[in-house]
Amino acid sequence: MRTNNQSSVSEFLLLGLPIRPEQQGMFFALFLGMYLTTVLGNLLIILLIRLDSRLHTPMYFFLSHLAFTDISFSSVTAPKMLMNMHTQDQSISYAGCISQVYFFLFWGDLDSLLLTSMAYDRYVAICHPLHYTTIMSQSLCVLLVIVSWVQSCASALLHTLLLARLSFCGDNTLSHFFCDLSTLLKLSSSDTTVNELLILTVGVVVITAPLICILVSYGRIGATILKVPSTKGICKALSTCGSHLSVVSLYYGAIIGLYFFPSSNNSSNKDVIVAVLYTLVTPMLNPFIYSLRNRDMKGALGSIFSRGTCSPR
Repeated sequence: MRTNNQSSVSEFLLLGLPIRPEQQGMFFALFLGMYLTTVLGNLLIILLIRLDSRLHTPMYFFLSHLAFTDISFSSVTAPKMLMNMHTQDQSISYAGCISQVYFFLFWGDLDSLLLTSMAYDRYVAICHPLHYTTIMSQSLCVLLVIVSWVQSCASALLHTLLLARLSFCGDNTLSHFFCDLSTLLKLSSSDTTVNELLILTVGVVVITAPLICILVSYGRIGATILKVPSTKGICKALSTCGSHLSVVSLYYGAIIGLYFFPSSNNSSNKDVIVAVLYTLVTPMLNPFIYSLRNRDMKGALGSIFSRGTCSPR
């Protein structure tokens, strides 16, 4: 039997955020400021890590990739949302929608896998400090990043190829501010059983399994600290892991709230608001978390400023 893989829908309509028309200008300015803060803040982290030799360590190697991922992740949805709010044109082409799904899944999955690599790095640093430089070699760090990129690319590509095979012959209105995969599946006139099965399978691989690895890593870290309870050891562990734990809590907290406690079919406002949290708010907060709670980052930032202040004119 030949499968119809052509869609009669040439574009989709994004309803956007559940805000009143008279509030559009205020929210446009707010989200534009958040997006610019995300881009500039994460670029600053990348720049600091690049310029300060003290930050040329595995943890900051992963952090630089995470910062680049956060910029890209926000850039998948924020510019289109801001353009729609500014022009009041809610349409997005079929090809543009499929592309947005791919890049959203790709950067989102990569974020999760990089956070897992960072958790493993913290585990080795605290539980095996004498073997840290041997275990966390440059080749292992590069390998972890490459595997994360390849796995994210593969999972996003699978979702996108299966999505492109579906037909959309009826309603083309998405109650969201971007092309969300689960929302698109509800609009399809085709059988989406395989797509839903893939979401469940890949979700275990790129979301649930990494989260379990992170929890196990920090469980081992906690057990190691409790074996030799000391104020100095606890402070050092909090200094080393506090920033990462904050980012993990924000990222996975939003995902758990969205997918493990879904809203009713009659209202998708909560889904849209939570999506704003993990596509705009979390990437924006990450630079502040790593800068304000990390002495090395504050030291590097201070060095850059002092170097600029003391440079001869």
